[in-house]
Amino acid sequence: MLPDEILSFLTHLTEGNKQLTKHTRYSYLSSFFNFIKNNNEPSLQNPCDNPMMRKLFKISEIPQWKILEKEVVDEIIFRTIKPRNRLILELMARGGMRIGEVLKLTPADVDDRKLTLREPKSGRSQEVVFIPQKLADRLKEYIREKESKSEERIFP
Repeated sequence: MLPDEILSFLTHLTEGNKQLTKHTRYSYLSSFFNFIKNNNEPSLQNPCDNPMMRKLFKISEIPQWKILEKEVVDEIIFRTIKPRNRLILELMARGGMRIGEVLKLTPADVDDRKLTLREPKSGRSQEVVFIPQKLADRLKEYIREKESKSEERIFP
């Protein structure tokens, strides 16, 4: 195969994709040719080993996410007026939970400071999260005020 054919194939394959996807596909194809060269055909020249293709499918710098400082997160939480929203934010910040995990919580999942997450994103059947005592007390009080049944979601 000629490098021009490979370039045409990769361009067609990755048309409309992000640069990271283009780079990944190029890397897979290059690795495939290197595997063939190393295991079967030592005289094979890798058609992807081309300066123009390396430059074309080069990965661009991935922008780093800005992480909020603890003080900023605390200020956001304390400025939240509705108790429901404040509890959700605190569970996410203090317990390290995702929004989907917080919204799936039921009173049956709450055992003092220990929260049981059913079907978390990790793929396990369940996980356990520990929260500060003050937050656990506020959560129990919120459940008591709303008179939630044990299998009903805390935050519908």
